Amino acid sequence: MRLLMLGGTEFVGRTITEDALDRGWEVTVFHRGHHAPPPGTAALHGDRTAPGGLAALAEGEWDLVVDTWGGAPTAVRDSARLLAARAGRYAYVSSRSVYAYPAPAGLTEDGPVVDGSPDAGSTAYAEDKRGAELAALDAFGDRALLVRAGLILGPYENVGRLPWWLDRTARGGPMLAPGPRDLPLQYIDVRDLARWTLDAAAAGLGGPYDLVSPPGHATMGTLLDACAAATGTTPDLRWTDADAIREAGIEAWTELPIWLPEGELHDYMFGSDVTKALAAGLVCRPVEDTVADTWAWLRSIGGVAPQRPDRPRKGISAEREAALLGL
Repeated sequence: MRLLMLGGTEFVGRTITEDALDRGWEVTVFHRGHHAPPPGTAALHGDRTAPGGLAALAEGEWDLVVDTWGGAPTAVRDSARLLAARAGRYAYVSSRSVYAYPAPAGLTEDGPVVDGSPDAGSTAYAEDKRGAELAALDAFGDRALLVRAGLILGPYENVGRLPWWLDRTARGGPMLAPGPRDLPLQYIDVRDLARWTLDAAAAGLGGPYDLVSPPGHATMGTLLDACAAATGTTPDLRWTDADAIREAGIEAWTELPIWLPEGELHDYMFGSDVTKALAAGLVCRPVEDTVADTWAWLRSIGGVAPQRPDRPRKGISAEREAALLGL
């Protein structure tokens, strides 16, 4: 297989690239040149947002294009149009954020989505992702695979969610644990996303698939237990209910990454019906493996995770945590 990876140097794109290389595929990485792609790839350089930025893609043929773009849909529109006659299939890594909010638990791929346009400049994340989906569909039709990922965790993470919990657990001591302990989580390990995306594209699948673990694949309790096991620490977990966290003005999802209290938003983020993806071969590794491998990666790079410049840093300050715990 000949793969053209649009991106391919960080987190999701890098993991997909490495998976393809492990399969023996011929991989070309198109990127801006800010980060080195994995060894074994051919590199083409260009900026999709600049005039003439796709010039390096004017020639060449590929069996599959994989695109993880998260900005203005016009970048996907222009890339897909340019490649439609020279590429077999186009896999776009989208997001479950394209579904209209609120959405009940149990939502499937047939659920209502936000408005988007392939011709739009960057507006909001959900609308951008939906516009990019439409761009891929316009150019490739049923040759377009829409991978609607949920929360993505694992090695190479550059958003700071799981790395923050690992770093906090490693410090030990009394630790705010947002409850309840059995609160179900739903996420996808980036390596499981990569494997499924390449398998599905190679098998000729098209259309939308929600790609995330089954609801309750992990809980806050099993996640934090896995963090303790991976770091070799025994933190004093202080399980705290959502009302106390809310009253303290502590923000879910940002100050307490991954965690959302029970209710409408939790159902929207962690309640997807993934029957379709499971039937198409999705296999999700245990949370203990995701956490342990992420910790091993963090240690291999000196303990400081990369941080995307367009995303705010995650995690609660030590002072705000101590104040809530009464320390």
